[in-house]
Amino acid sequence: MEARLEVGAFLHFEKEPCNPHGTMYSAFAPGRVELLGNHTDYNEGVVLSAALDLGITVKGAPREDGKIVLGSEEMEGTIESHWDALAQTKTWADYPLGVAKMLEEAHKKIQGFDARFSSTLPTGAGLSSSAAIEVATGVFLKDLFGFEITPLDLAKACRRAENEFVGVNCGLLDQVSSIFGKANHAIFLDCRAETVDTIRFPDGVSLLIIHSGVRHALTGGEYNERREQCFEAAAKMGAKALRDVTSAQLEAADLPDLVKRRAAHVVGENERVFEALEFLKKGDAEGFGRLMKESHKSSRFNFENSTEELDALVEIASKQPGVFGARLTGGGFGGAIVSLVDSSKIDEAAHAITSEYHKTTGNDGKAYQCAIGNGALAAHP
Repeated sequence: MEARLEVGAFLHFEKEPCNPHGTMYSAFAPGRVELLGNHTDYNEGVVLSAALDLGITVKGAPREDGKIVLGSEEMEGTIESHWDALAQTKTWADYPLGVAKMLEEAHKKIQGFDARFSSTLPTGAGLSSSAAIEVATGVFLKDLFGFEITPLDLAKACRRAENEFVGVNCGLLDQVSSIFGKANHAIFLDCRAETVDTIRFPDGVSLLIIHSGVRHALTGGEYNERREQCFEAAAKMGAKALRDVTSAQLEAADLPDLVKRRAAHVVGENERVFEALEFLKKGDAEGFGRLMKESHKSSRFNFENSTEELDALVEIASKQPGVFGARLTGGGFGGAIVSLVDSSKIDEAAHAITSEYHKTTGNDGKAYQCAIGNGALAAHP
């Protein structure tokens, strides 16, 4: 698997989009934060996530010459393709081009268009800028060309774009989160059944995301190695996937130590997600935060997808008044942590965590106080 391209450094148009009809279309899709359920998606497990109020906006218009011209407001130049000859460019443009191709293959009418992108998501934080650009493109093209598509089918088309066009073997979590997000609600995704639900988040708490200053880097070797170890554990236990294994069954299994620890992380994450659902229903932020701490401990010792910087941030955050829990978010190997914080104490917590982190590691962490926002379709007028 290739590392995901960063979508933070976009290109901009050298002139205004070609727009013979004078109509501009726009769409917004949020990034997401993974709350619990780390690396469970490809193990047919369950995940809790939330859409953010940060994301990617696309604006543009149809063209009559069949060209697709992509750019943004940050850097010079454009990337051009043609709607009936879509091919990889090995740039960030493969995400929107891939979505166009998958929609065209699904017999949706796609022709030429101009599209300009802008982003409020921090790069390299593991907040899924890739899915945000895919989903924003999908909603934009739906409006632009007037075709119908269900929300779940749109999420699947965006995932196919990343899997088959970009070449990144991701699950469905990121696209679902970007589409189905609901303000002040967590998103529950069952990756086997491909069903989505939203659960009210506890009142009086907020999400504090701290970027470690070390770029999130899901490199092929580390990611694929862990994926194969999970599959090996399931196969040796006679299970279709780790979704079907309990902690008690795993404990009794005769597996190599490393494979067993990898499986323990995923099995434990599935169990934590189901436990977290009960805490959410009761509005129990402390219980949810405890599960976040357990999740990070498992990432650190069982799955080994944390880093010294992420560990330092979690340890510092966990000591702050008003912080219920903290853990790495996303694939790991750099990026950011997410903390569940008493809303009345979030300013003090953000300052204390970043200050102590700099003293401890010499790195500059950046804090993002994020509201749980609506998904692309809910946010779309």
